[in-house]
Order: sequence, then structure tokens, then C-alpha cells
Amino acid sequence: MRTETASAADQAAAPRPADWEQARSRVYAVGLAAAPPAVERPLAEADGHTLAEPLTTRTDLPAFPTSSVDGWALRGAGPWRVVGRVLAGTTPAPLTEDGTTVEIATGAMVPEGTSAVLRVEDSTRTPDGLVDGVPRTAPEWRRPGEEASAGEELLPAGTPVDPAVIGLAASCGYDTLRVRRQPRAALLVFGDELLTAGPPAAGRVRDALGPAVPAWLRRYGCQVRPADVVGPVADTLAAHVAALRTALADADLVCTTGGTMHGPVDHLHPSLAALGADYVVNTVAVRPGFPMLLARLVDADGRVRFVAGLPGNPQSAVVALVSLVAPLLAGLAGRPMPVLPHATLAEPVPGRGDYTHLALVRLDRVAGTAYPVRHVGSAMLRGLSGADGFAVIRPDTNGAAGDRVPVVPLPLLPGERAW
Repeated sequence: MRTETASAADQAAAPRPADWEQARSRVYAVGLAAAPPAVERPLAEADGHTLAEPLTTRTDLPAFPTSSVDGWALRGAGPWRVVGRVLAGTTPAPLTEDGTTVEIATGAMVPEGTSAVLRVEDSTRTPDGLVDGVPRTAPEWRRPGEEASAGEELLPAGTPVDPAVIGLAASCGYDTLRVRRQPRAALLVFGDELLTAGPPAAGRVRDALGPAVPAWLRRYGCQVRPADVVGPVADTLAAHVAALRTALADADLVCTTGGTMHGPVDHLHPSLAALGADYVVNTVAVRPGFPMLLARLVDADGRVRFVAGLPGNPQSAVVALVSLVAPLLAGLAGRPMPVLPHATLAEPVPGRGDYTHLALVRLDRVAGTAYPVRHVGSAMLRGLSGADGFAVIRPDTNGAAGDRVPVVPLPLLPGERAW
């Protein structure tokens, strides 16, 4: 697989579409190479970031024997004489005499010398104040290291940090986590024909990507502020260059919509050439959405930024997001390359010749089947709104009912799991 880039000026005129799978791998590799340095973040500020190093236990988990019930810590045979009480957060004295017990609370440290823990609901008191009862067969306390041993790796580097990870880190005794920060993204909307409010009319269409793309990017783990969404940008080369230069000053990734072809008002390629960008990918052999691109700019100080050119048709733009932007962002965050799940086609899906076909599908996750949806033209959003992802029909093939095919899931909210 080729990983080198070519200048925008060299490749803009007659690009050869990249194989879809190779394009995904290529953009992931350049994203991973450009991943920002790890930073230390307090647990309260780590949500949405990515572990930059494995999460290991600092002690055994639990660190000491812990009662899992309210009851009595016993030594020897009963009935037992009560010699004290143990509450959570204290270090108890050992039980040194057979026939003795201490009252114990859930979560309290089990005293040394304990032979069993008797649940309070299984106990009785004799007239002379002794505790009597029959402990259950299963131990009623958690032993040190039952969940994990000291130094054991619990989660690998590259794991997204969510509330469950934060809670686990806290239980291990961490106050901060070493993480890779969320990439920052911006969006430039190109096209004088676009309306930003009201219904389409008089030859002008409503911009659907300006409101939608930032939400997709956030689901991929990006930071996108309202001020980072600009447009429609005037259909002039000067306006495009100025908008890109301003957005690139702060963003790690700038997405653009429209202008990826070579029409009379398509100024993205000349703008990239003017800025000295190199192409990572310039068009992809995928339908819909083939005129997508990813370009890279490197400052004199070595800082790397990216421009993702999304086609102007809404569904094609989303195809570009799942094809190029998702693996790029995984690399920038230091996460593993997304592995595609598989599903069984419930109905035939045609191929697109020597291009990969990404076909919108609805998933039955219980049965593991994928159903093609209707209204899937590249300019349509109706089918997309009811879909869970794209079935991948490889070049020079057709998808028959019963075939197992890869599926590119649409991004969910952080922490949600699709499969």
C-alpha cells in the first residue's frame, strides 16, 4: 500500500481513485503519525478523551478483604461472644479467640482471624447475648485481588474514556489519567446556492450539512464549537483560501462541504494548492461519494493539520465521513483502527462495478441481519435517517441475500455501543 502524499498542484487535475479499503488504512496511518502528545487530565476532565497508556491496578482489587454483607465476622465454632464492631473505613483488631465475633458492616475490612461471615438475617441472639446461626457455604466477603491483582492491565492504551472507565480508574486509586486530547474540528460550508434558514425555493436549496456534520464529528470524539462552523463561504478562490487559513489556525481537522470536483466554482483544489497542502487521498473508488479527499498541511514547526473535502450531496458527505474522517480521527486520538462488524444481507444489494458500494442498511442486531433501506440517492437524507450503517459491497461483486458482509456503523453518542 502506498503511503506517500502528492502535492495538490500535482494531483488535482487527474487523480486516480484510491481503493476504499486502502484509503481507510492510509488515512488512519497518517492520523496516528500526527497524534498529539499525551497530557495529564484530572478524572473529572477526562471524559471523551483516549487512554494514552494502559490502565493498570495500583493495588490488588479489592486491596483488603471486604465484607459483602451486614452481619457478623466469626472465629471458630458458635455461639459467639460479641467483642466489638467494625465499620467501613476502619482497620479492625484481629480476632484472636475462638468463639468470638464482631459486628461488621458491608464494605468493612474483615478482621484477621475471621473464619466466616454470618449474615445478620441468618443470625439470632441467645438469652445471654451470644450470636448464633449457621453461616452460608459461599464466602460472604471479597478476597484481595478477586477483581484484579496489583499491576494487572485492565484496559489497553487507545481505550476511549467514558464514565465506566473513569469510575474504574478511581477505584484503582487514580486522581489523573494520561490521555490524548480530543481533536478539534471546524466546518466550512461552500456553495452560494445554499439557504441557512427556511424552506428551499427559487433555485436555492437548504444547507443540510452545516447543522449535521458538527454533530457527526462530535460523535466521533471531536470538539466542535458553534463558532467553528462557517458558511456559506462565497464562491471565489480568495474567499475559500481565507476561510481555510483562518480555520486551520486553531483546528486539527477542517471539513469542507462541496467543491471537491473541478467545476467553474469548485475552488477547493486550487485553495489547497495555494496553501501548500499535500493529498493523502484524492478521490476514492466508492459509490456514492467518490470525489472525497483528505489533504495534509505541515507547518514549519512540524504541526500537522488536515482538510477533509466532503462532497456537497448529503449522503455522499456522510460516506466521506465514515470512509476518511472516522479512521483519521481514530488515528489522531491514538485509538485502534475501527474494526468493521459483519451482518447477513436479508435482501440482494447490487454492486457498483469496480467501485466499492456503501449501501445504507437497517440492522436487526438480534438476528445479525442487514436490510437495505429506500430513498438512498446521494442527495437524499430520508434513507440515512432510518439507517444504522452502510453494508460494504466490494468491487466487482454483488451482494446476494444470505451473504455475510462488513458493515460500517454510523457513529453513536460517546459511550454507546452498537453491537
